[in-house]
Amino acid sequence: MPTLPSEFLTVILPYASLFCKRVFVHARLLVVGALLAPGKRTITSVLRIMGQSQEKAFHKYHRVLSQAQWSTLAASQLMLQQLLSVFIGQQPLVVGIDETLERRWGSKIKARGIYRDAVRSSNSHFVKCSGLRWISVMLLTKVHWANRIWALPFLTALAPSERYYAEKPRTHKKLTDWRASYCCKSSDG
Repeated sequence: MPTLPSEFLTVILPYASLFCKRVFVHARLLVVGALLAPGKRTITSVLRIMGQSQEKAFHKYHRVLSQAQWSTLAASQLMLQQLLSVFIGQQPLVVGIDETLERRWGSKIKARGIYRDAVRSSNSHFVKCSGLRWISVMLLTKVHWANRIWALPFLTALAPSERYYAEKPRTHKKLTDWRASYCCKSSDG
């Protein structure tokens, strides 16, 4: 792992407590690579930009996202605290929520549903699309060097369809329920 500037370390080191020491080394490389990688931020492009394209055990980087035990909610709370300390001074706290449809299909994608495609639909034309629905919660704040308001995401969660919960012990949440629960959880931290 290359030596990182102290400014970057002060931002990323608070997240070390969320991971075991071994996993944090891989998570840190993934974060740095995701910031530097142009185009799609896949594990392969991250490893390539970090000079690890010949890594034989590349699967350990995939496991950070799929199998390692860490709390995304705790990470989002840390990120929100960092965003508030940097961007919110005397300004009011404004939180935005957006849903995004990821067009995915295949037999292994269980949480897939059929949703209204906001990009392709209009007032007079309704388009449905199959995929995964994600809800993003973001801090809306004026960024001084940009002279405009930016949406800085600190939490993204999968919001499965009603059909997905038909065979599950949990009940389906409407979008309004997801929004209420995530805004309250994140602001409590």
